[in-house]
Amino acid sequence: MVYKKKIQRSWMLYDFGNSAFATTIMAAVLPVYYSSVAASGLEDGLATSYWGYSQSISVLVVAVLAPILGAISDFSAAKKKFLQFFAFMGIIASILLFFVGEGDYILASVLFIVGSIGFSGANVFYDGFLPEIASKDEIDRVSSGGFAYGYIGGGILLAINVLMILNPGWFGLPDTEMSTRVAFITVGIWWLVFSIPLIKNIREEKKVDVKRDQSYIAIGFSRVGNTFKEIKQYKQLLIFLLAFWLYNDGISTIIRMATVYGSEIGIAQNDLIIALLITQFVGIPFTFFFGWLASKITAKKALNITLFVYLGIVIIGYFMTSALHFYILAIVVGMVQGGAQSLSRSIFGRMVPANKHAEFFGFYGISSKFAAVIGPFMFAFVGQITGSSRLGIVSLIVFFIAGLIILRSVDIEKGIQDAERMTNLKGKVEVKPK
Repeated sequence: MVYKKKIQRSWMLYDFGNSAFATTIMAAVLPVYYSSVAASGLEDGLATSYWGYSQSISVLVVAVLAPILGAISDFSAAKKKFLQFFAFMGIIASILLFFVGEGDYILASVLFIVGSIGFSGANVFYDGFLPEIASKDEIDRVSSGGFAYGYIGGGILLAINVLMILNPGWFGLPDTEMSTRVAFITVGIWWLVFSIPLIKNIREEKKVDVKRDQSYIAIGFSRVGNTFKEIKQYKQLLIFLLAFWLYNDGISTIIRMATVYGSEIGIAQNDLIIALLITQFVGIPFTFFFGWLASKITAKKALNITLFVYLGIVIIGYFMTSALHFYILAIVVGMVQGGAQSLSRSIFGRMVPANKHAEFFGFYGISSKFAAVIGPFMFAFVGQITGSSRLGIVSLIVFFIAGLIILRSVDIEKGIQDAERMTNLKGKVEVKPK
């Protein structure tokens, strides 16, 4: 039991570390730096569009890789090795962002895309460990705990970086631009340090050795094809994935585009970064709150509440004109963001069949990543053709409404029963004497 708690804490600490990429680079600091420095020679609307296209490219690459890597991971029992590889990819790309200067928007986009692939690729295997380290009774608590740790870790480093950017002299730095570039280095170091407990303590589940006569890539593609066929046997899981695909597209687009959108409509850099810092710390108690609420009214009902709140966020975002509005929206997003993400992950984890964790979490990854291509692209395209991103933000309402409608038809208990039934059935087939 003590070892199990240690593993769970190590798993949560990884989220504590890698969330620095999500806060400082993905959400708060890099979008503003991209718009004001890296893409300084471009029109504001065009800089926002290029940032949106960079987002779409990064998630498209991850979407293609996620199910393949998940299948390979299940076959080779190498989730830990793949997690390390992609984490180091993200860490190195974060540090190299230090070298992005004025007009270097192409370099900034390339490094962001590489870093995002590392961040999201590692998360496929990180998520794949969840059903191995937590029982079905613990999975809501551990999943919520991971997101809460992420809010704390990402928030602490973002707070340090905000102080460094606002007061560079306190840190012996000459100006805001240099302190921003140093902030990118701190992300890589922070991510690396808090990855060590997981890498040191996690143990891969033992698997029966299987003779391999193909490359891992060939096996991966083959298993992806088989999984596409197999997942049809899990009707409730498939319906949930479709709902998740839609509403998570809206959520991820808000996360990725909020800061650069706020910059375009005239909100100051300091207000944007401080508001997102507030989002982090508001998210900590509310992530735990939604984990508790799920135990009282069911995870599905709690998830529905978060999505209805997001509908309001999108509508209000269209009319946003001042820093005060951005602060209010940042607080409301903080209230529901962690809850929506952690509940989605735990609901999916309940319906995943045994011995298919990484493979099915690969599909979880592809459902979110392929969907996340559409939102930023729509946001960027609408902004480019209209010259304003306001219509882009309001268009996200479609994703939340469609997601809510499909989510209504998901029967989670039946999904759990289907997974258990198929696992037992396959277990009997495997031990059947010749």
